[in-house]
Amino acid sequence: MNRRQICAAAFAIFYGLYGATPASAYSFNEIVPDVRQPASISGGSSCPVRSHHLTTPGSISVRWSTALNASPSTIITQEQTAPGRLNEIEQVITQSLAVWTGVTGTTLTSFGVLSRTTVAAACGSDGINSICLDQPDGAFTPGVLAFTRVITADRIGAQVGNGPPASEVGQILDADIYFNPSDWRTTFATPAALAASPTSYDLSSLLSHELGHFLGFSHSAVWSAMMYPFAPPAGAFSGLRPTLQQPDAPLGEDDRTGLRVLYPSAADVAHTGAIFGKVTPANPISLPLSPPGVTGVFGAHVVAVDANTGAVVAGTLGGWSCSNAGPAQFDGSYKIERLSTGHSYTVYAEPLNGTVVPAQVYNALGTLCRNATTDAGWPPLQACVVPEAATSFTTRIRPAP
Repeated sequence: MNRRQICAAAFAIFYGLYGATPASAYSFNEIVPDVRQPASISGGSSCPVRSHHLTTPGSISVRWSTALNASPSTIITQEQTAPGRLNEIEQVITQSLAVWTGVTGTTLTSFGVLSRTTVAAACGSDGINSICLDQPDGAFTPGVLAFTRVITADRIGAQVGNGPPASEVGQILDADIYFNPSDWRTTFATPAALAASPTSYDLSSLLSHELGHFLGFSHSAVWSAMMYPFAPPAGAFSGLRPTLQQPDAPLGEDDRTGLRVLYPSAADVAHTGAIFGKVTPANPISLPLSPPGVTGVFGAHVVAVDANTGAVVAGTLGGWSCSNAGPAQFDGSYKIERLSTGHSYTVYAEPLNGTVVPAQVYNALGTLCRNATTDAGWPPLQACVVPEAATSFTTRIRPAP
């Protein structure tokens, strides 16, 4: 991201609170509850809800398909025997799952059963979380190495396939991870085989990223985050390799804080800080004419920098708030939560006009509203329209009152 981008279209004043806490970047998939249903089913509010799994013991089981493309071979392993290849791939899956369960201060301390299936087309709307390495899909357009398809409940009782009915709004009912199986230009190598396969992509890095989506994350605009939307080059990997001492080593601090927000632990007293404020226009004329009611800058990337080291340690997407029955109000608000206490930060805002653009965080920005146009019979008082993300502004900062 280029924080020095100059554009005359808008100039914003950024109001920030400086707390003695560190922060990290994150953005989540959001869903608006179906308020056409009774409040006992929808919760009665059209405020966006974060997509999330339940974290009761064994509630997030995962299976993976042992069907591997052979012509061309897209999964490169060091071990060449049939059972050895599968064991090596499963080790990567196990380590990638442990990357996310290795974060302290969350309720995501373990996954459920990791099982195998021989079915090639194991991914689909069946209520079973699956990883597929040899299943074609129309989403594999040029440049797409892997993707995750997530189905989230917008009402209590929603169900997918034979999976359990949702007990919460926002509950993820089915999450499937697909790897490109048929592009001869694209291969994936396990960590053991990567050095000898410099034209292959690191299977571990990509799977760890996709598991972030699996858990409810959108993309992050912080380049050091695991959830940054671009894969490392072929022959390289993201961050550090996991170890027994630090299984979550591949993650950035922004990923860790995001996980604490998404799966907070009541026992975690070390991450209780927050930074919040608004990004508002110095000149209201710069606000969009449509939709009406926009009073702040929407889609700004709000970044926290460690005051002692100068390192960027936080960034989240701001521009809206919501309370009571909703809907979302586009007032420029942002909030970064679950921050470790004991650090001071400088905060700035920047537009999503660099390598990360609004389209790459659509699930965090574009899913905040429903209305009669998108959903017939939607109540007018709980309807809204998402404005376009502001990508042309510069900022100055002044402390909050």
